[in-house]
Amino acid sequence: MENLSFVEIFTDGACSGNPGPGGWGVILRYGNAEKELSGGERETTNNRMELTAVIKGLEALKRRCKVKIYSDSSYVVNGIEKGWARSWKENGWRKKDKKPALNADLWDRLLSLLDLHEYEFEWVRGHAGHPENERCDRLAVEYYQQLK
Repeated sequence: MENLSFVEIFTDGACSGNPGPGGWGVILRYGNAEKELSGGERETTNNRMELTAVIKGLEALKRRCKVKIYSDSSYVVNGIEKGWARSWKENGWRKKDKKPALNADLWDRLLSLLDLHEYEFEWVRGHAGHPENERCDRLAVEYYQQLK
């Protein structure tokens, strides 16, 4: 049996306008150690930044881990937990209504990264005093404000 390290990943994305300048923030926590990451793009959407935050958090892991990912994005959490993203991929990145799935490039990257780890998602209410979510939001907003 594999003895996997347990890592918590807290994520948030933010956008000024949708589309507009956007940022993402991540906190990785392993035991007592924490690492903050942030980035952004000049022209993006909130959903792309939410997805990118999770991707960047997972990309920061150096080996297979047991991961708990916290996000305030129902789009991201439901996309994985309800199997929507895998279904879209199986259908050539088309939704049930045959329309193209948005952000297929990021969903594909996310699914590939998730396949490397044991994971679970937890949805958290945004802007509701969750300390790590608030920190991630500040990281994301600070980043996109530099892009304006």
